[in-house]
Amino acid sequence: MPTDRTHPDACPGAVDVHQAADGGLARVRVPGGTLDAVRVDALRAAAVDLGDGFLELTSRANLQIRGLAPGAEHELGARLRDVGLLPSMSHERMRNIVAAPLDDNQALVDEIDAALLAAPDLASLPGRFLVTVGGAVSGLSGDIGLVGDALFLAGHDSGLRVTDPVGAVVTAARLFGQLRGDAWRLSEVDGGVRKITAALGVPGDARIEPGVTPVAPGEHGSAVVAGVPFGRWDARLLAGVPVRLTPWRSLVLPAGSDTTGLFTSPDSPWHGVSACTGRPGCAKSLADVRADAARWIGARTTPGRAHWSGCARRCGRPAGDVVEFVATGDGYEEIR
Repeated sequence: MPTDRTHPDACPGAVDVHQAADGGLARVRVPGGTLDAVRVDALRAAAVDLGDGFLELTSRANLQIRGLAPGAEHELGARLRDVGLLPSMSHERMRNIVAAPLDDNQALVDEIDAALLAAPDLASLPGRFLVTVGGAVSGLSGDIGLVGDALFLAGHDSGLRVTDPVGAVVTAARLFGQLRGDAWRLSEVDGGVRKITAALGVPGDARIEPGVTPVAPGEHGSAVVAGVPFGRWDARLLAGVPVRLTPWRSLVLPAGSDTTGLFTSPDSPWHGVSACTGRPGCAKSLADVRADAARWIGARTTPGRAHWSGCARRCGRPAGDVVEFVATGDGYEEIR
């Protein structure tokens, strides 16, 4: 049954910022995660001039700028608009498109994004609405997904095979908008997947299992994948370097890039460790989780994925198997 959504969707945007304990928080959607050097430098400068000097990587391969002074979002919006990162004031919050970061799929992502922007009725979709492109990210609980010609709905193969993937995504998104009521995600709409599938065609056998294939740090052909500790990219780094963001809070960089401050080995103790904002940035956090996690990392002896949360909301928890450390106000509860 649909989850009760009596309060408004509070997902931040690039100009509709969230007021956190450390100032305004802006989220910049980067469909497909690809940024050329001009856009990278514009974001770096904005983080230094207007925010706290860092760019935060999210689990949807977007970027956040924190620590904005009151009114700074207007200057940020103007800067983003100048480099094409704010293509639509009405649609900017719902353009979450996560793509397999090592696949040649950005052109398809751009077509999907343009089609979403061209549909005025889709501007009202919630900020949590997610489109996925590629098998490596098909298990990230997307509302609509593409794996080759297979259409995924609510994170699972619908059985439908499409010849017009862009049109199928837009049609499915529009149908979700008509069915959603107060729901934020397709999985919350009672019978939503069945109704959309029936409207789009006759499904066959659902043969593709959803999956998540994180890209490990290291060299990958002509690219290097660099992990970003806690997803906090020091904006003084990587001047003039094109990047592709991954949903695992890492960066795909041209081979030979300067990776100072990052990690490029899957054996790094930082690999697989994530944390929410914690204190002092989040007023609801019960601990400075990043400081506590950093001390733990310095002493860890076993590899594996771990996530540190400052409260029971467990914000930022990655998909898949992960050991969690949740602050309780009296230490941490370990959840396996």
